Amino acid sequence: MKGRRILYSAREIAWLEANRGMVISDYHRAFTAAFDRADVTAGHLHALRKRRGWKTGRTGQFEKGGEPANKGKRCAPGKGGNHPNARRTQFKSGGVPHTYRGAGHERIDGKDGYVVMIIDEQNPWTGAPTRPVLKHRYLWEQANGPLTDGYCLKCLDGDKANTDLSNWEAIPRAMLPRLNGGRHKTRVAYDEAPDELKPAVMAVAKLEHGLRQRRRSR
Repeated sequence: MKGRRILYSAREIAWLEANRGMVISDYHRAFTAAFDRADVTAGHLHALRKRRGWKTGRTGQFEKGGEPANKGKRCAPGKGGNHPNARRTQFKSGGVPHTYRGAGHERIDGKDGYVVMIIDEQNPWTGAPTRPVLKHRYLWEQANGPLTDGYCLKCLDGDKANTDLSNWEAIPRAMLPRLNGGRHKTRVAYDEAPDELKPAVMAVAKLEHGLRQRRRSR
């Protein structure tokens, strides 16, 4: 009956504690055979071990250095990875994922809004035959050569998706704080300024940067 308390004799408890490390199926089979306890299930013995706090010595995890029991074994035909439903969705040799985008594909970076373009050059990090680049920088460097160390490209009209060369200017990175409004936002930030004021904000930032560089070089 459900909820009925299972009683064990002192001799049975002693046997159960002494053999607590057995796998539950073997544990149950050996106990019922030794004491003729058809009323006791494997679940009863499992619950008893937990109540008594008896440790089995097993963690339920693979031990370091151990090997899975099925290592090196192939699935039988029609089973596991060889089941028709599984094989239907497996990658085929030479197959191309449906998410693949070849050279020339473009997307907008969701974080910063820049245009990312796939070009036909080997990716030095993954070895893939194509790699992603920031389109505005790629086009600028194609026209002007590699960007000088310590410099970055500044978007002039505020539209980072506008990759026209006239919309990007190479400036020292040290100018960025001034164009961003300063540490305490005491000046108009370039990107927040009206279009007619942007050239003036840029000119002032260049002037201040030049003066600072001159003072530092004395």
